[in-house]
Amino acid sequence: MREEDVLKEECGVFGIYNNGSIEDSGKIVYYGLYSLQHRGQESCGIAVMDDITVKQYKDMGLVPDVFSNDILEKLTGKIAIGHVRYSTAGDSIVQNAQPLVSRYLKGALAISHNGNLVNAYELREKFESEGFIFQTSIDSEVIATVIAKERVKQPSVEAAVSKMMEIVDGAYSLLVMSPKKLIACRDPHGFRPLCIGKLDDSFIVASESCALDAVGAKFVRDVEPGEIVVIDENGMRSITTHCKKVESSLCIFEYIYFARPDSRIDGVSVYEARVRAGRQLAQEHPVEGDIVIGVPDSGLAAAIGYAEESGIPYGMGLIKNRYIGRTFISPTQSKREHGVRVKLNALRENIEGKRVVLIDDSIVRGTTIRRLVKILKEAGAKEIHMRVTAPPFLWPCYYGTDVPSRDKLIAVNHTVEEIAKISELDSLGYLGLENLANIAEGCKCKFCDSCFSGKYPTKVELDNEEEKINEVQIRKSPNFKIC
Repeated sequence: MREEDVLKEECGVFGIYNNGSIEDSGKIVYYGLYSLQHRGQESCGIAVMDDITVKQYKDMGLVPDVFSNDILEKLTGKIAIGHVRYSTAGDSIVQNAQPLVSRYLKGALAISHNGNLVNAYELREKFESEGFIFQTSIDSEVIATVIAKERVKQPSVEAAVSKMMEIVDGAYSLLVMSPKKLIACRDPHGFRPLCIGKLDDSFIVASESCALDAVGAKFVRDVEPGEIVVIDENGMRSITTHCKKVESSLCIFEYIYFARPDSRIDGVSVYEARVRAGRQLAQEHPVEGDIVIGVPDSGLAAAIGYAEESGIPYGMGLIKNRYIGRTFISPTQSKREHGVRVKLNALRENIEGKRVVLIDDSIVRGTTIRRLVKILKEAGAKEIHMRVTAPPFLWPCYYGTDVPSRDKLIAVNHTVEEIAKISELDSLGYLGLENLANIAEGCKCKFCDSCFSGKYPTKVELDNEEEKINEVQIRKSPNFKIC
């Protein structure tokens, strides 16, 4: 169940350097974006390049609603990139939809970006003081501006991208399309995932490996943190100048919630990571129960792991309406609240008279769980014991995850016992921060857990004075740890 109480996804990017039928480029990107729809449901777009001609279509809405077959038939070209978006920074308007197309002295560029910059405001102010005019309110246009500005001075697009990586700071998994090249890069920390695939003689780059599967591409490898991948008529080559300059910091929430369970990120199965999280929860927070259920969809694999480890039977307890979008995209609070019951309903036959162990990925503000507990109790649940596959949220995120300010995080001002009482739960347990990285056993990267620990991989500044005022309350919480 996704709404204002649960985190919004990242964005998703997908691109192809087509060495086959260029008439298929738009359609291949369409299917790739369709498989990445879970990463963004506000807007989507596709841009294609054939020599110097750029064709683009983007709009608000879901991928199948925005693109008709007539539109896709026109999106032909050798190189194509696409994007699905939700807004972590910038308004939810069509002007902020991606890909972004820029026309400048050297021709045209298009970019698709997943992530947030921590120095975007500073750079935007600098450029505006120099006379630059911005058409959007998103970080991605800052990246596009830096690349275009540097390209005038650099011998190639990839050299301009490399220079950009010295200037911008924060999270970016990025696709850059020029008339002759498809360039992919991942920030030196590797906050957001990005992988490479091969479809016959064509190259694919996507946010997740599930998108490669969707178009029949074979997984080749992940893009390394700090790596620039250049794909052109000569094939694929790599620039590693920015690799291993800093410690990698992949967002751990990719495994907990963001990514699809059939994806592999940096060498680790998302599904297996969630099963391990459930097993770990059963070890940390055992409880007597009659059935283990998961909140669809990201809680299901973890519920299986909890059931296997605890010996309590796993079963279906909540039925999800597959024909409704995630309720957080509803524009008003009242519509989001009405959307909860439309989206999820309890399976009374499995719930009535039973002690239920409920598994979900997170508690943010606490409003969702209260309504969910009400649904389960109305279905006859005798007891409800909630287990969460993440530690308590105590800090905002600056890298593209929509963790709200501290005053809106329930765990900041309430103990675990208080949250359980407020939510009318019989017990509540969170995954321990000290065991968090264990869920992605074998991952090639280290992790960013700043929204739980307060330990940020880059320099960040608190957004406003209320963050500083709330520091006293945070330190009173038994969940607070000094890192």
